[in-house]
Amino acid sequence: MNKRLEEIREKLAAQEHERWSRWMKYLFSKCYGLDKAMVIPAESVEHWQRQIDTPYAKMSEEEKDSDRKEA
Repeated sequence: MNKRLEEIREKLAAQEHERWSRWMKYLFSKCYGLDKAMVIPAESVEHWQRQIDTPYAKMSEEEKDSDRKEA
């Protein structure tokens, strides 16, 4: 892949991460306890919250690859 395409992919991957972060924030705001029959395991919440709080540039290459695939 040439350098320009790689730069475009990185920008798109960063945008995808921002989109995903916004969605997860929304999802978490809509979750309720057992009375609404929706439970997110604590370890998933911790994992996703860490990803939400991490700018794309500071994510691991594995996590960036996930966003690159979406881009």
